[in-house]
This record gives sequence, C-alpha cells and structure tokens, in this order.
Amino acid sequence: MRLENIAWKPEGTARPSPILFVHGMWHAAWCWEKFQPYFAAHGYESHAMSLRGHGYSDGQDRIRWYSAAKDYVADLDRMAKEMEHPPILVGHSMGGYVIQKYLETHTAPAAILLATIPVSGLGGAAVRFLRKSPAQLIKYALFLDPLRLIDDPKLAKEMLFSPTLSDAEFNQYYKHLQQDSFLATMEALLFRLPRPRKAKTPMLILAGGKDRIFSVKEAQATARAYHTQAVVFPNMAHEMMLDPEWQKVADEMLGWLNQRGL
Repeated sequence: MRLENIAWKPEGTARPSPILFVHGMWHAAWCWEKFQPYFAAHGYESHAMSLRGHGYSDGQDRIRWYSAAKDYVADLDRMAKEMEHPPILVGHSMGGYVIQKYLETHTAPAAILLATIPVSGLGGAAVRFLRKSPAQLIKYALFLDPLRLIDDPKLAKEMLFSPTLSDAEFNQYYKHLQQDSFLATMEALLFRLPRPRKAKTPMLILAGGKDRIFSVKEAQATARAYHTQAVVFPNMAHEMMLDPEWQKVADEMLGWLNQRGL
C-alpha cells in the first residue's frame, strides 16, 4: 500500500534525528505545510505522512473500517523504519493517539503531541459535540461517518479553528478535510484507550486554551499520565499547526528539543 510522504530537508547539515509528522482526523500530510519549512530552516529533516486512506495514500475506499490502534500504527511503524535514523514523532489530535498506541510497543528519541486525543479518550469531545450540535452527532452515528461531525463549515470553523483565522485561509483548509475511520473513533472513545504505563519515550504535550474539541484539563491529565508537562497556549484553538500564531507552537517545540540535545 502506497503511503504519501512529503519530505523536507535543510540546506546544510541536518540534525541527527529527523521528525515524522502524523496528522489528525479529517487531515493528511498537507496540514504540516507551515511547520515543515520552518523546521527545515532550523536544521531538521522532516517527513509528513498520510495514513492509509488519507491524502494521496492508497486505501480511501476502505477508510471507514481502518483501526487506528492497528492499521494506522502499522503505517507509522513502516514509515519510521524506512527512515535512516529513528525519528522524533509529532502528532496532532488523532495522530497523537496513534503515536501513544505506537509507543506502547516501540520507542523514539522523543514525542510531541499537539491537541491530542487524551488518555481518557473521546468521551469529553463527544459531549461537547452533543451540546454544540446534537444533529451532527446523530448523523455521525447513523451514517458511521466522522466527517458528518464537521460537514457544516460554520460549525467546523467554530470547533476547530481560531476566530482570528481569515475566511480565505479557512476555506483553503476546509476543502481538504476528508472522510475518516468510524472504527478509529470507537477505539479512541472506549475500546482501545492509550496505556501510558507502557510508554518509555520522553514526551511533551501541547494544548490550546480555546480548543473546543479537547479541554485543558484533559491535556493536563494526559501529561501527568506520561510524567511530563502540558504547555498551554491560552488563545489557541484545536488546529495548532495551522493557527495564525502557529510559530509560537513551533518555537516551543524547538526549545524543548534543544534542551534534550535533539
């Protein structure tokens, strides 16, 4: 199965550990378009993968029943093994969940999770969608289709993006959002929650203070479970890597990696 891989390399000598970016639900490799050139300018080779069924990867016709804990983890494992050196793992939202499941049986130089699915799962997010738009949640359940949760552009912008994001940028991003796995949502809701005690990799948790999908308390609880800290950006929404202030997130990541000698 072909997996999309967008690679960026620095002009000079690359740092020893490359970065592997893992996108979240409804997204693909394109969502790291701001981060990759920025990290390349700071000496990092990076690879942004599209999990099976996403972006230009194969398997879109079967996406509804892919397992995040098995299939997506296998995609991550395959991509990591194809790289010359073990990569630093960076994941957003569902990508953070995939990395958490991967690290139950693997290690990495470091991992950074942005607006990640928390260790407690998707229960809190489900309640927030129910309160905000019960019709969307009902359609998701009836059609077994996570895209139904955000098929209203107005709701999608409110739930995912910062209010300071321009309409032009939102329209550009929204047209890329796609169908995703219903099975993955069930796994992250209840059936296959992360098991932090199995993870040995140093980790940083980043969260948005205005994230309408996951709360700051959930991020802090996730950080405690991994014996690390949660860094909260008070004015940031869920789409941290696409936020108008995305560079603050990138700089926090760079500082943490530099402290670890990476």
